[in-house]
Amino acid sequence: MELDEIDTVGVVGAGTMGNGIAQVAASAGYDVVMRDVEQRFVSAGFDSIDDSLDRLVARDELTRREADSARDRIDGTTDLDDLADCDLVVEAVTEEMGVKQSVFTDLAETCGPETILATNTSTLSITTIASVVDRPERVLGLHFMNPVPVMKGVEVVVGEKTDEKTLALGHAFAEDLGKETWEADDKPGFVVNRILMPWINEGIRAYDEGVAEEADIDRGMTLGTNVPMGPLELADHIGLDVVLDASETLHEELGDRYQPAYLLKRKVAAGDLGKKTGAGFYKYD
Repeated sequence: MELDEIDTVGVVGAGTMGNGIAQVAASAGYDVVMRDVEQRFVSAGFDSIDDSLDRLVARDELTRREADSARDRIDGTTDLDDLADCDLVVEAVTEEMGVKQSVFTDLAETCGPETILATNTSTLSITTIASVVDRPERVLGLHFMNPVPVMKGVEVVVGEKTDEKTLALGHAFAEDLGKETWEADDKPGFVVNRILMPWINEGIRAYDEGVAEEADIDRGMTLGTNVPMGPLELADHIGLDVVLDASETLHEELGDRYQPAYLLKRKVAAGDLGKKTGAGFYKYD
């Protein structure tokens, strides 16, 4: 399959990553089918898309007409069979191997033999996810960054069986969405999270051990290293539960240097997950 043969993109999962992927694909001119397991999740995904498009219009990054056209290109569904005619499907469900393999098993049965299947996983093995389908050469990782409409990067991850045509198409598709790509082998955490998770956890440990207050940890890193966001603010933005899941996966695969910070585990246990719950290392309205 070539890029110009992709007309309809499926997205499995209407959460933060899924609705962001659906939005950027629709904004690039693709018809999109966004699926989740319950209508309330689909509706919440559309609410997020509407809010995001409104912000882009307010900043003059899109015209109202462009935003409305993108929104009209997205269909929502709870029926996986509605993805049967998609040319490329991106899975963006929870970071649990069993859940992802179940989705890929169903997609392999539902979609045509030419359909490209991509996973947005940030830490899990592409090869293991692809092992449940009969065409693993057509499976790859397309790891979008959060928030998808804003962040320019997409990590293209090569599974053991991913073929060169699928890989090239993954790069071309992401670039057609206005993104820039880099390529990673199928090793735990790939490039971004392999480096990012220890950085965030060390920032949390520094705060917990009294090196500095939250704001000074983040201010030191933003002013001292020119990153746009410090580790504690970034953890809140990602979601502390997501950071913990990624850290635990890397710890299991790569050893003690990836051990999650104690305070991270405590905050997740308390339900303080960052911006999405109104409290993490900072308070949010």
